[in-house]
Amino acid sequence: MTTLTTKPLAPLLDRLFEEAAALSPASIPAMAALSTDERTRLMQSKTDYIDLYGRLKDVPLPISRETGVLLYMLAKSGGARTIVEFGTSFGISTLHLAAALRDNGGGRLITSEFEPSKVVRARANLTAGGLIDLVEIREGDALQTLSVDLPEAIDLLLLDGAKALYPEILDLVESRLRPGAFVVADNADFSPEYLAHVRSPANGYLSTPFGDDVEVSMRVG
Repeated sequence: MTTLTTKPLAPLLDRLFEEAAALSPASIPAMAALSTDERTRLMQSKTDYIDLYGRLKDVPLPISRETGVLLYMLAKSGGARTIVEFGTSFGISTLHLAAALRDNGGGRLITSEFEPSKVVRARANLTAGGLIDLVEIREGDALQTLSVDLPEAIDLLLLDGAKALYPEILDLVESRLRPGAFVVADNADFSPEYLAHVRSPANGYLSTPFGDDVEVSMRVG
């Protein structure tokens, strides 16, 4: 038995995934008005992402169930005690990671979210899941919130915020990734610059795609 598969977390996650499935970005009028090309441009822009995610402030934008299980497995099997997450949203991915920390005997998860209403939802979900004591939610621009007061050694980094900022966020954390640490990037195809970095052995990673849009990398040097 694990924290992930028992009460109160398991039924909470079932409900959150069901709610997320019923509320897709396409159902938001402000998003439906955008062309596919314009949505892609906003996702890849290093300056206009605030506009995009402002339109999506009421949408969960969760990881998939499969990615959630992967996150738990990587954090649990690696004995993770320190985790950093970029992009909290409603806290679905945060719940998976915090569950692994609980089952590893405790730890610290630092997560960053710039949309205040999502911080409120995430904190409520983490409280309902009995995991809020393991999580520090930093509200604001991650380029600032994740630039200070990070653990000396980080066991896992999840990138699931503005895709264009993946290289910049990795740069903030990279020197603290311990050998063997995992970096998981959701929707990584929207950040070719990031993929080029982690897929180059010269940069100290072993990297592979997972599923349709996730990149899993391990720090080897």
